[in-house]
Amino acid sequence: MTNITTQRANINMLFLVLVASLGYFVDIYDLLIFSIVRVKSLTEIGVPVTEIKTQGTFIINVQMFGLLLGGILWGIIGDKLGRIKVLFGSILLYSIANFLNSYVHSVNMYAVVRFFAGIGLAGELGAGITLVSETMSKEKRGYGTMIVAIVGLFGAVLANIVAKDYGWQNAYRVGGVLGIVLLALRMGTFESGMFKNAEKSNVSRGNFLMLFNDRKRFLKYLYCILIGAPLWYVVGVLVTLSPEFGKALGAKEVLNAGDGVLYTYIGISVGDLFAGLLAQLTKSRRLTMLIFLLLSVITVVIYLSSKGITASQFTWICFFMGCSVGYWATFVTIASEQFGTNLRATVTTTVPNFVRGALIPINALFGLFTAHYGMISSGYIMMGLLTIVALFSLSQLKETFGKDLNYMEGDVTPV
Repeated sequence: MTNITTQRANINMLFLVLVASLGYFVDIYDLLIFSIVRVKSLTEIGVPVTEIKTQGTFIINVQMFGLLLGGILWGIIGDKLGRIKVLFGSILLYSIANFLNSYVHSVNMYAVVRFFAGIGLAGELGAGITLVSETMSKEKRGYGTMIVAIVGLFGAVLANIVAKDYGWQNAYRVGGVLGIVLLALRMGTFESGMFKNAEKSNVSRGNFLMLFNDRKRFLKYLYCILIGAPLWYVVGVLVTLSPEFGKALGAKEVLNAGDGVLYTYIGISVGDLFAGLLAQLTKSRRLTMLIFLLLSVITVVIYLSSKGITASQFTWICFFMGCSVGYWATFVTIASEQFGTNLRATVTTTVPNFVRGALIPINALFGLFTAHYGMISSGYIMMGLLTIVALFSLSQLKETFGKDLNYMEGDVTPV
């Protein structure tokens, strides 16, 4: 009887990891589709070539703002009502938004739809990682979150293929269909046992203000966000604006942002695999993050110093940049392990989305630097600043590898 129970538990766990992985796959597909079709879609709805960069930045900023709000919304729902409800609600919202996205005819309409898509996309990763972290053993959960990230990041590969072969409108429609299919698959998922225990207690759950009414807890939360900022800068600025960077580098041909995103995310998947294995081998997530943060600086320097870069060189550099910032799963797992069950979904959902949302001030600051120092020098300056901040933040966080997660954060009276 015990063996049968164990086998069922293992099957349930494998199914949970599979569903979380496929959820992140669809999430990444829908999150990055705009970066891939930015130029083509904006051109076809009548945006002048001279305004594509400005209008594209506006739309992606609106999407990131949606991610910020959605991160808070779904995080609180995850801790108050359960992780499963987030998985269902978020995917339904962004699937509908992606269907609508294929019918936009103006920049403002485009931005509104991406805003709601951003809200929906915000819940996927945090809820999935929280479920996997709370369900697997403390020694093995790193493997689970690693698999989620690796499978999920290949959503960028599919997005690029669909956009190239079938056009930007069909690319959005495919994203919507994938979401609905995943919604049906999720019918068999089960709730976290740790959440069920927290639900029976009288402790405050999903209280977002708890992250701000205690100085120590707030700083820990802030540091969790800041260690991931360089990754999204690489994807959201250096790769997304690759046509503009290519021009500044004297590229022999126009660099394709879609190809850049594709190879960067293949690299991130490879990097996530090695980062996960390295963390398991060294039993240290902090050491793993340190190594990858330093490697990312090296690859960005290579990119920004590639005068006369060719399309072939660009794709290889994007792959290696992706490998060097392939600490996404490790970074999100660190955040998940830093806080108790009654705040874990809130933290795990908001932290990656705040990192994505950080692209708004990063874009603004990068724009200011560009006006004074040009694209290339500004690229160096931003990467340097973000890496210094990330390294300092990492030094302030405690190692959480193998930490027991079955505990609650004590409520603190606001001061």
